[in-house]
Amino acid sequence: MNGDESFLKRALELAEIGVGRADGGPFGALIVKDGQIISEGWNTVIANHDPTAHAEINAIRLACEMLKTFHLAGCALYASSEPCPMCLSASYWARVDKIVFANARSKAALIGFSDESLYAEISLPLQKRQIPTLRVHIDGAGEVMEKWARSNGAVLY
Repeated sequence: MNGDESFLKRALELAEIGVGRADGGPFGALIVKDGQIISEGWNTVIANHDPTAHAEINAIRLACEMLKTFHLAGCALYASSEPCPMCLSASYWARVDKIVFANARSKAALIGFSDESLYAEISLPLQKRQIPTLRVHIDGAGEVMEKWARSNGAVLY
């Protein structure tokens, strides 16, 4: 068994833990750096009453806390299933070097976890989205952004 398979096996074990605890859906994830597991997580949407508490998000948050950083360059995300749009986006924001998963999103869709509508929704213009999304002009709204850009402590991420 190679490293990717070994880490994926652990992600599947984490998914089993979550299922056994009834914490959320059957998903597990871990962050690995230099061949070492930095963090582990499983879906805790139900347990935490948090729709964002997906396995990947939980693992990313913990890894960032452990490494005292908001970037995970040099790290890999291993997930029991293909990351949903939120988790995929978080992986890009975290700047992981690679994402490895076991189950395709089509497999998750077969048990009720379909993200296809979200993938489609993201590419739509605002006025065509299912949830009304509007930009309202507010005088001075950009001032907070300009203030941040001028501040000495501004850190791009």
